[in-house]
Amino acid sequence: MLHPVGPLPAAVYWRRRLLVLVLLVAVLGGGSWLGVALLTGSEGTASAAGTSEAASSSSAAEPPALDRVVPSLAGVQTPTPPPTAAPAEPVPPAAPVQEAGAPCSDDVVALEVRTPGTVAAGSSPTLELVVTNTAAVPCTRVLDAQLQEMVLLDAAGTRVWGSNDCQPETSADTRTLAPGEQVVFPLTWSGLTSEPSCTAPRVAVAPGQYVVRARLDAKTSPDAVLQVT
Repeated sequence: MLHPVGPLPAAVYWRRRLLVLVLLVAVLGGGSWLGVALLTGSEGTASAAGTSEAASSSSAAEPPALDRVVPSLAGVQTPTPPPTAAPAEPVPPAAPVQEAGAPCSDDVVALEVRTPGTVAAGSSPTLELVVTNTAAVPCTRVLDAQLQEMVLLDAAGTRVWGSNDCQPETSADTRTLAPGEQVVFPLTWSGLTSEPSCTAPRVAVAPGQYVVRARLDAKTSPDAVLQVT
């Protein structure tokens, strides 16, 4: 086999053997490469499939992302509160209705006490009761002396003196008061204490701050301050 026999020169037979050997090596090498490629591709596919399955399993096992569970605040529609009506402004009370020429009701009669403000202890100041018709029409009012009274109260609210305690007066005095008309009734106070029965000893009112309150029948006035020094 190593010494070819034939009519051709030996070099020709060696070249033929070399060509066959090269072809055989090429065929064997190509087959090996194809097998390796097939094996590698199969393993890659299996690896990719395994990776995909593992990712799917991992994704299924992991808890869902918070932004998929809790909706975004931007996407949540909050209900719009209904418009609130503005509070109605208070309606001023209607002026009392007074019939012209009829008796003045307490609603249209204003009472005021006027004092000197400050008086000396033991002096005899003059106090005034002022009656005013606040209606827009004239009306009549009974202003009898026995219906009028002034009282002096100390800081604790204790009654110290009353104008009708010791010298009550009586009169018949009914007047027609024009709109806005004022009637002034002056009264001189002795500066002494008194009580309704006028049986207790009367003494000079001690220095301090007091208030004078007046009434006309059932209508009463605001308090007026009187300082005794």
